[in-house]
Amino acid sequence: MVSLKSNAEIELMREAGRVVADTLRVVTEAARPGVTLKELDALAAEHIRAARALPSFLGYRPYASVPPFPGVLCLSVNDVVVHGVPNERVLRDGDLLSADCGAILGGYHGDSAVTVAVGRADPAAERLALATREALEAAIAAMVPDNTIGDVANAVQRVAEAYGYGILRDHGGHGIGTSMHEDPHVPNSGRPGRGYRLREGLVLALEPMFVESGRTDYRILPDRWTLVTADGSRAAHFEHTVAVTGDGPRVLTAL
Repeated sequence: MVSLKSNAEIELMREAGRVVADTLRVVTEAARPGVTLKELDALAAEHIRAARALPSFLGYRPYASVPPFPGVLCLSVNDVVVHGVPNERVLRDGDLLSADCGAILGGYHGDSAVTVAVGRADPAAERLALATREALEAAIAAMVPDNTIGDVANAVQRVAEAYGYGILRDHGGHGIGTSMHEDPHVPNSGRPGRGYRLREGLVLALEPMFVESGRTDYRILPDRWTLVTADGSRAAHFEHTVAVTGDGPRVLTAL
């Protein structure tokens, strides 16, 4: 069931979104060669705790078949698309790092992700990250009353096709509120005019995920969380929590 949020609820989600945005700022600034993923996760944990918020991801378990997620952040490097588990991996110059953060404040969630280059980025990595961010911006622009989920999905798809990138199969965005994942599901490809019609008060986490090689398939590692591209090519992931309002899309996880 789709949950529409009141203006008061959206304001609470904006406060959670500020915590997420500031945490991602701190983490990406600290993402330098020689730093481990666990060190970045510890930094995020400290920052969220200082804001008197709770991490959305730590201990999260959507299905009985997966263990509780062990980190505060999802940290995904190079061929890891999403759900990367923070571990002792050391970042290297030129790595492409996607950081995904969720926080709960006042009972409401914020959820956002960003992809950055560690140290010096090669042009292909910069192009991949730029395209994925462009797709997020296109999806946000489609978040207006009377558009549909298909319009949002198609906005992402058009950008991927223009750049020749693959869209991760079976994954996309989601509704969000007092639960991290709510209805409706938001695919990253679709036909305009199809699906749930957007109304004021709908809040969605939009999250395009692009694969550099153009493929859409993936593997899940034995930790049952980390999702990697099937061919080892790099991926990028951007995400914002966005509300549909009468005045246009409102990004709740912007700084």
